[in-house]
Amino acid sequence: MNLNTLYNLRWTVLPPVVGVAITVMAGLALVSAPTEVVEGDVQRLLYVHLPSALASYLSFGITAVCSALFLITRDFKWDAGAQAAALVGLIFTALTLITGALWGRPIWGVYWQWDPRITTTLILFLIFAAYLVARKSSELDNERVARFCSVYAIIGFLDVPLIHMSVRWWRTLHPQPIVSRLDPALPTEMLLVTLFSVAAVLLVAVWFIVLGVETELLSQRLLKIKGRVR
Repeated sequence: MNLNTLYNLRWTVLPPVVGVAITVMAGLALVSAPTEVVEGDVQRLLYVHLPSALASYLSFGITAVCSALFLITRDFKWDAGAQAAALVGLIFTALTLITGALWGRPIWGVYWQWDPRITTTLILFLIFAAYLVARKSSELDNERVARFCSVYAIIGFLDVPLIHMSVRWWRTLHPQPIVSRLDPALPTEMLLVTLFSVAAVLLVAVWFIVLGVETELLSQRLLKIKGRVR
């Protein structure tokens, strides 16, 4: 199987796989997973909250990598990948903040706390929102702006490890990472549902990024066609 054939599978394999994965995830999270003894059903937000956070990390990581490749090659296809991934990252970061607020209200008594992890996650959202505003407000083929935004995205990605380590470096309301340390207090059923949810949401993120890249590349091709017509 060559690379072109493998890449074409994005239209025939990825959509149904994503659809099945999300459907199964919903069933597992709402029905199969046991109810948490202390927090009750609100704890089921874990199966959206944690995967959304990881999907945002993946998306912004792709943005940083594509930005670096654009700086090296000056090929605008990497700029297209960076923009597409950044938009997906913003969507999942927003979902992380929203589900965190809904989860925090019955547990902490408030929707928002200036907790280190929450605050650094909000900063991550603002960083890449500014990136997209700056990039989208310029021409698609403006290399100077594209280079500036690429450097900005790479620097902005440094907030991701800061978010990840915030629960270890500062006093925070968030617990230590559950999955990474395989907390024995977490029931096996919950752990398996969590891992499956992470996989399903990451597949959704990949699918959204693929769609975004295709859209950006089509915009670039349209720009080239208009340039030739003129």
